[in-house]
Amino acid sequence: MITGGTSGIGYAFARELAGRGTDLVLVARDTARLDGIAKDLHDTFGVEVETHTADLSRREDCERIAAIIEDPTKPLDLFINNAGFGLHSTVLDPAHTDDHARALDVMCLAVLILGGAAGRAMRARGLGRIINVASSASTIFTGNYSAVKAWCYNYSESLGVELHGTGVTVTALCPGWVRTEFHSRAGIKAHNLPDLVWIDMDTLVKEGLADAEKGKPVSVPSFKWKVAFTVAKFAPRSFLRWFSRRLTASRKK
Repeated sequence: MITGGTSGIGYAFARELAGRGTDLVLVARDTARLDGIAKDLHDTFGVEVETHTADLSRREDCERIAAIIEDPTKPLDLFINNAGFGLHSTVLDPAHTDDHARALDVMCLAVLILGGAAGRAMRARGLGRIINVASSASTIFTGNYSAVKAWCYNYSESLGVELHGTGVTVTALCPGWVRTEFHSRAGIKAHNLPDLVWIDMDTLVKEGLADAEKGKPVSVPSFKWKVAFTVAKFAPRSFLRWFSRRLTASRKK
């Protein structure tokens, strides 16, 4: 199962897994897009694709998807907690409070509810992989997006600790800058960034899946972003605050 499986990283995971002959369950908000992508994946790769329309900012939709995850008649081998969106607004602007609240619902509360459901269902079977899509932004301080992804990163590690020894592993996927529609949707002007910072979508997905299969608790695709992530984890906080100010300023130009 992949949440947010009709665009960006989620769709890339869907195509990669379908290409490996894996049947899919896709969750997204847009029914028409879900149906179109399901048909395309089935026709192209011959896999079965089940779809569920859900807005994961709504508690009742989260609970409905959680019940599907825990259905013992349809066991999941892999769950990818991917649904999310970018945040470009300042945390000081009251006009965007609802956007920040929705971000907490989709990228924190939904991740908590669905990750817990997947953990329980997989633990009962003694087998399974969970990937929670966090971000390398979790190591810096670029507004509420960094905050929610830092929560996701820490939650993923905590869930993995609770499931240790059960046959179920949890991987926090922490990509850097990936070329998708993600940034344009959030109003982030990323076109001035040098080519060096970008990573290929196929690299991201293949390395993330490989790390999950190995049971790694954290996956940072590409060598350059592994280096950046490590530097950020151990760099002085004063440097990270300075860097975050520079990055935030560049996005607002």
